[in-house]
Amino acid sequence: MAVLTEYIKRDNSRSMKAHLHNLLAKSLRTLQTQGELPADLDTTIHVEHTRDSSHGDYASNLAMTLAKAAKRNPREIAQQILDTLPQDKAVVKTEIAGPGFINFFINADANRAVVQQILNAGDKFGRAKVGNGRRVMVEFVSANPTGPLHVGHGRGAAYGATVADLLEAIGYDVHREYYVNDAGRQMDILATSVWLRYLELCGEEIVFPANGYKGDYVWDVAASIHRGHGDAMRIGAFEVFDEVADDEPAGGDKEAHIDGLIQSAKTLLRDDQYRLIFDSGLNYILDDIRDDLEHFGVNYDEWYSERSLTDSGAVEKALMRLRESGHMYIKDGAEWFKSTDFGDEKDRVVVRDNGQSTYFASDIAYHMDKLERGFDRVIDVWGADHHGYVPRVRAALEALGDDPSKMDVLLVQFAVLYRDGKKAQMSTRSGEFITLRQLRKEVGNDAARFFYVMRKAEQHLDFDLDLAKSQSNDNPMYYIQYAHARVASVMRQLADKGYKYDQVHGLANLARLTESHEAALFTRLSRYPEILEQAAVNHEPHQLMYYLRELANEFHTYYNAHQFLVDDAAQRDARLALINATKQILANGLNLLGVSAPESM
Repeated sequence: MAVLTEYIKRDNSRSMKAHLHNLLAKSLRTLQTQGELPADLDTTIHVEHTRDSSHGDYASNLAMTLAKAAKRNPREIAQQILDTLPQDKAVVKTEIAGPGFINFFINADANRAVVQQILNAGDKFGRAKVGNGRRVMVEFVSANPTGPLHVGHGRGAAYGATVADLLEAIGYDVHREYYVNDAGRQMDILATSVWLRYLELCGEEIVFPANGYKGDYVWDVAASIHRGHGDAMRIGAFEVFDEVADDEPAGGDKEAHIDGLIQSAKTLLRDDQYRLIFDSGLNYILDDIRDDLEHFGVNYDEWYSERSLTDSGAVEKALMRLRESGHMYIKDGAEWFKSTDFGDEKDRVVVRDNGQSTYFASDIAYHMDKLERGFDRVIDVWGADHHGYVPRVRAALEALGDDPSKMDVLLVQFAVLYRDGKKAQMSTRSGEFITLRQLRKEVGNDAARFFYVMRKAEQHLDFDLDLAKSQSNDNPMYYIQYAHARVASVMRQLADKGYKYDQVHGLANLARLTESHEAALFTRLSRYPEILEQAAVNHEPHQLMYYLRELANEFHTYYNAHQFLVDDAAQRDARLALINATKQILANGLNLLGVSAPESM
């Protein structure tokens, strides 16, 4: 037990892979100090799991990566590394294989020690300090508040929230932000659409514009305004449409038509009336988005207003910095940013010929503001259709004198729904997309959160609605949750059989667990910290999902092959300690994915 206790004392926030990495790093420094290797040697130490257990548990190619710079035979370097490797009781054997691989064989007690580490740390197990408190902003979803969230937004929400949680779990100080596009043309179209519906409620006969917002929510906002203000903002339809270009159905230009209606609204209504209509639409939809996301388990530290960038002078400040640095010019009455100087495919308008700044100008100011707020990294989660927008934003940051490498853009592909093996219609007859709320209602929050992160974000996602709802082993979420519930069921059966669980006794007898299924579980559990770190630093939640599925498979296989509630108290308590550690890791992982860990199913 003394040896086991020594392993338990080791920092449980780091994996065995990280532990071996540290041992190799110490050996490398010793060889440099001795003059056996160049002092200015720059190399990355890699430690990987072996595919064949006969080659040990872990292997490193360090000697081979050093050979060229050191001008030495890699096997010779490997031997020197092993000769200076610090003694460690977790490592029972090392060997040099092939052209210079260093193989490590791990003491079985070291793997078993993970059970007590897990049970001691609980939901903190695997959490690390890799981030060292560095401040990271994750901005995600940020959909225009012109309508409810649809299933496409849902994938960005699940992915962004999980990436933020993973980064926080490995020691970053994470700030979650939603950028509210509460200014600009689309919001003016929404306000005008609300006003036109309001006029209909006042009794006016309106030919609604082809590209106005037609959702039922527009009627709801208009009705609320009419209930509160009656006909106070009624203007005759003839006056509203006077001098407005024809709409598309009449052979006209629908864009010019809606722009004309926006101008009518701004001209015919007092500023306070237009602002009331504008804000009514904005707040109604924003409240709906906020409520939808909160019920989806997605919460933010800040909802950042685009409008505030203009009100605070941030947009003008950004533009002035670009002017002063010589990165702006005037053409055709508009002001352009010379983004081609920084690798963009063409220059970009930031101030139109009418003096109005563009959406891109606000985006420049927003990203400038992000870095001015002291974040070490800013992560934007965007739809894949925004990939062309990345170079221009990075170009602007570089032109401003900021460090564009501090900005990461994670692109999320659209999700395609399937039902009965066939592609489901993504929109209704009215052209409205299936909403996130509708999806959540059909498959549940757990399945939506889980299935949204099953693939790399940049890959297209086929979302199988039938599979997401099924209670079968083919459903990976159900399979994982069922493993958690099965452990809980075993613990409930204790009393029925007249047994009691003594955790301390179980931990003291872990060495009795020598079955192959038990060894597989020990190994899988010990890998959780490194999987968590990899999933976080690579922004790949699906890595954690795959790990949990493999862990669940190890448990189900063990469950089907062995009895846990045996008469032998030492073996029984040891097995119960092992499966309770498994249950804890399943819960930890599911929680990071935003999915519940049920006690019964």
